Amino acid sequence: MRSTRHSPIRIPPLLGLLAVLLLPFTIALAPPASAATAVTAKGTAAEPVRIMPLGDSITGSPGCWRAVLWNRLQNAGYTDIDFVGTLGPQGCGQAHDGDNEGHGGELVTNVADQNLLPARLAATLPDIVVMHFGTNDVWSSVSPDRILAAYTKLVGQMRASNPDMKILVAQIIPMNPGTCSGCAQRVVDFNARIPAWAQATTTSRSPVTVVDQWTGFDTAADTHDGVHPNSSGDNKIAARWYPALSALLEPGSGDPGDPGDPGDGPCTADFRAVNVWQGGYQGEVTVTNTSASAVSGWTATVVPAGGARLTQVWNGTLSTAADGTATITNANWNGTLAPGARATFGFIADTSTTSGTPSATVTCTARGVAG
Repeated sequence: MRSTRHSPIRIPPLLGLLAVLLLPFTIALAPPASAATAVTAKGTAAEPVRIMPLGDSITGSPGCWRAVLWNRLQNAGYTDIDFVGTLGPQGCGQAHDGDNEGHGGELVTNVADQNLLPARLAATLPDIVVMHFGTNDVWSSVSPDRILAAYTKLVGQMRASNPDMKILVAQIIPMNPGTCSGCAQRVVDFNARIPAWAQATTTSRSPVTVVDQWTGFDTAADTHDGVHPNSSGDNKIAARWYPALSALLEPGSGDPGDPGDPGDGPCTADFRAVNVWQGGYQGEVTVTNTSASAVSGWTATVVPAGGARLTQVWNGTLSTAADGTATITNANWNGTLAPGARATFGFIADTSTTSGTPSATVTCTARGVAG
């Protein structure tokens, strides 16, 4: 085929001189390009929020809870997101963004010891990490101390990649394979250590949120081998990730604030049920400062009806009494409220022994009221 030559475009000398003179101003005025580091509201980010599912074969191979979670987020309007990872889709029979970092057979301690994560982070640049990791370590009788030390190292590597990294860490699903008689109890022992580790590791800039994947998960009904989830298990895992992840995709509640001196003041708390499923529901409580002065902290009490129990809270810190009464203290970034300002926290409640429409009695106390 003959090539066709094109005559060059001739620029008049005066216009060419003007272009050269104006070039530095054009460069100076152009905004710098940058990756999306802030987690923003659904559909409003300049670039998609990048979410890395991180773990072992429960996350990959094929890890179909990721497909369920992706489609649930899409259906709820969170369309400006991007699941990322160096591994691609592995089936699941439904359209979804299958990129992930779920490497079958990996131990989180090996990933930390061999420094495998930094290259994976550099290749994908996540804003949020959703981590269910440690099942193979528990199977191999690795101590909770070693696993949590590996968690700490990985979190440090995540923050080196992105100082504003948001991190969701699972209390891992139960495990009861016929070939590991001690695994079930070792999972319980390990999960019991995660909340205190997370509280010591979280920061206002890069929060670590614990997501309870253990409660309500039945290895007989929700796995096909005592370890890996079946379709029922996938739905349960996705249901637990969804509220914690969607909370990170909502607009922030304001600038970080530090608690001030103790002092009681008026506030109100309002409850609503956001989502209900068999055996549980997602609830939301809005705390409003009704005083005429700013407050620097708040505490809410939630008494769920019918014997239900809170198992997970985000945007606050949970403590639970023996009778099921839950006390939630503000997070370190949403405690300061101007007069009339509001803060919202969400929770998951277990209703496996109850029935009926979700309801709860909620009260609150404000602290550090300015004189």
